[in-house]
Amino acid sequence: MKYAILVSLILLAAVTILAVNYPKNNTQQIIPEKKETINPFLKEFIHDYATELEHKFWQSRTPGAAIVIIKDSTVLLQRGFGYKNVEERDGVDENTVFRLASLSKGFAGVLSGILAEQGVIEWDDKVMTHVPEFQLKSKDQTFQTQIGHVLSHTTGLPYHTYTNLVEAGETMEQIIPQFSKIRLIGPSGEVYAYQNAAYGLIDPIMEGATGKPYEKLIEEYLFEPLHMQSASTSYEAITSHDNVALPHKRRSRGFSPDVITKKYYNTIPAGGVNASIADMTSYLQLLLGNRPDIISDKTLDEVFKPRVNTQNKRRYFHDWPLVSEAYYGYGWRILDRAGETIVYHGGYVNRYRTEIAINRDKKIGICVLTNAPTDFSNDAIPQFFQKYDEYQDSIQVWDTGQMAELR
Repeated sequence: MKYAILVSLILLAAVTILAVNYPKNNTQQIIPEKKETINPFLKEFIHDYATELEHKFWQSRTPGAAIVIIKDSTVLLQRGFGYKNVEERDGVDENTVFRLASLSKGFAGVLSGILAEQGVIEWDDKVMTHVPEFQLKSKDQTFQTQIGHVLSHTTGLPYHTYTNLVEAGETMEQIIPQFSKIRLIGPSGEVYAYQNAAYGLIDPIMEGATGKPYEKLIEEYLFEPLHMQSASTSYEAITSHDNVALPHKRRSRGFSPDVITKKYYNTIPAGGVNASIADMTSYLQLLLGNRPDIISDKTLDEVFKPRVNTQNKRRYFHDWPLVSEAYYGYGWRILDRAGETIVYHGGYVNRYRTEIAINRDKKIGICVLTNAPTDFSNDAIPQFFQKYDEYQDSIQVWDTGQMAELR
């Protein structure tokens, strides 16, 4: 009973604090009362974090955002914040579509796992096997470069090779012949250098292996079985949707809406996926191992396996307390946080800022989508794990039935 009262008071306080800034039609779900034995410390953690999150959202003046948190297979929190368009003041809800930016790379990694599980591809397949026109400056390295090297950013190409061409709107057919002009920085599989154009090779690789375009494969193997009803992979799809969060640019007195661009829809695996937080809820369930009918835990182990150390890009995690090592797997960053493994990726494109992270051992995951880059989008996930640290012992003791240790 006291926890029900606590829930009501916290939610009432949050609404009172933020009534001027947030539309009333934002949806919210916090730990459905399916049974009386819901862990009270887990509930307390979620409401504590949600309260801090709303304050951060208000203080940062972020236009709009959506968040989902899952523990085991239970959706603990799913809601929208703020506005799709600050000028029209229409509220973000669970079905509002955002651009996912580089979270798209994780979809490519998972999709590759599904195809590998079915025997359609192998991660050590040579890129040339499926894309005969692929060439690097070194002929030997051209023959040595594998699908796994593309997925882990270890092709030997320099950092962000031809990202400028991607942003200029060139197709992969136009970009691929130009890889042979670039001086390599190391052997395949040994040197990490983040890519967008080279990551786009996953598209023709998968089409070469299956005879189906990438956008059809991701629909068939992920969007449809996961019932990701708002997910898509094109500019036309997002601009024709009736519930879209517009990107926002910073002004001297806040933010104003901007236009959705066509950038990165020419390299869907690198940054061309669109989705709502309801879609990402289904996707998180898969990442946490709750959809073995789509992909097995064993295959997820391979997707999330650290392949290369990314310490040369350590600056990405300077705001993450306790992160000591950072690696890259197949479409995912793998972080060592005080001895625990966090599977993570962030994204930025067209002023959208997105983040997703899971702790597979503790079976907990979070995704945050925003339509402008602010401190809120930078801090939401690191603060989530910090807050969980405060409650995890009590949560675990309750779950294991050892309540005597709390007295």
